[in-house]
Amino acid sequence: MYTNVNSFGSQSSHGSREFKDYGPKPFVANINEATLQNDTFRTALWTGDHLQLTLMSIDVGEDIGLERHANLDQFLRIEQGQGRVQMGKRKNALNYEKEVYDDYAVFIPAGTWHNLTNTGDVPIKLYSIYAPPNHPFGTVHKTKEDAIAAEEAVNNRAEKVFGKTPDEWVEYTEYLVNEGLEDVKRGINATHILQEFILMGVLVGKGYSPEKAYKVVEEWERTGESKLLQKSKKLST
Repeated sequence: MYTNVNSFGSQSSHGSREFKDYGPKPFVANINEATLQNDTFRTALWTGDHLQLTLMSIDVGEDIGLERHANLDQFLRIEQGQGRVQMGKRKNALNYEKEVYDDYAVFIPAGTWHNLTNTGDVPIKLYSIYAPPNHPFGTVHKTKEDAIAAEEAVNNRAEKVFGKTPDEWVEYTEYLVNEGLEDVKRGINATHILQEFILMGVLVGKGYSPEKAYKVVEEWERTGESKLLQKSKKLST
């Protein structure tokens, strides 16, 4: 497949060319022209399984924003403008600093704090390659504010609660889910199952392992320490 940059899309009302994500299909383009035509802060042009290419435009006096990608390497290629690249192992110790211009390439190892600031008098036009991909397929951030808002939304969804993200809690409590499904198969009534597993969830939140929480609640029922659990188990399904 060959795609000429002029076929990417029509001019929008504010003059920027509209692009879309062509990955993971085979794709060929004049990357210099595509980069120069892009007016958005970030637009994904190609997203595959193992790498992603985005186009970026950094306004005069603006920066990408101090960031760190723990599990991916990043490559930047500047096609227009000039700026200052800063990198370092710690957020407050960016001891690697270089001035960059048209045709400069920047290599950012995984786990490195980094930033790029526009120090010139025209927007920096660049393309960025992430390996593996860093943004969702089809990402378009028209402004830096849009990018910040999108990243905050992702961070909020993955916010840790008592040391684990929601998905990590789901994986951690899989043992209890499986035991609950076994109780359903055995014909135990729903009221009793819900009582037991809500109690187990409370104990897990208090620091019990799922296995320990299961044993404790089962013991409450078996010994009669909880008369209400014994009573609910006798209810018909």
